[in-house]
Amino acid sequence: MKIILKEDISNLGFKNDIVEVRPGYGRNFLIPQGKAVIANETSLKVLAENMRQQERKLAKEKADAQALADKLEGAKANLLVKTSNTGTIYGSVTAAMVADNLEAQGFEVNRKMLQLQGGIKEIGEYVAKVRLHRDITVEVPVIVESENAAEIAAAKAQAKAEEAARQAEKERKLAAENADAEAEGAEEVEGEEGAAEASENAEA
Repeated sequence: MKIILKEDISNLGFKNDIVEVRPGYGRNFLIPQGKAVIANETSLKVLAENMRQQERKLAKEKADAQALADKLEGAKANLLVKTSNTGTIYGSVTAAMVADNLEAQGFEVNRKMLQLQGGIKEIGEYVAKVRLHRDITVEVPVIVESENAAEIAAAKAQAKAEEAARQAEKERKLAAENADAEAEGAEEVEGEEGAAEASENAEA
């Protein structure tokens, strides 16, 4: 007998497949269990209509996903986070934070289908992958900046100035040591020349 499967059945077929089975297996197990229906004229018409509706639904879902993908092209998520003076984030940037940012811009995305590379712990530029459909995935740039950027810049400028001052002091000390060494060398040369002259006078 021919039946229409209402669910996937191992070694038999997938949901909506039309398969042929032994009458006993169909009437005594599959149909009573709600796993299949007899493939008669009525059920075949219902199946055909369901398949058409499903195709239209799937086509609409894909068209909607493509429309959103087109809108997301060129979009980016800008996140301001609290950081230390070295730029380390307190906590981490999550996929939910990126999804909230995109939604605030008017993009409705399923946060469960948004993937963010690793755990973002530092300010910088990253990429989030948004899966809108089984066949459609969009990459969205994620820009993570510090709320206290001015403080970080000031701290870096101060550190740079202190390093420059240390380098200048190091060079000054080195120059002084070189000058002292040259002076000592000159005194030794003068002493040697004086001793040689005295020796020559004595011999004379």
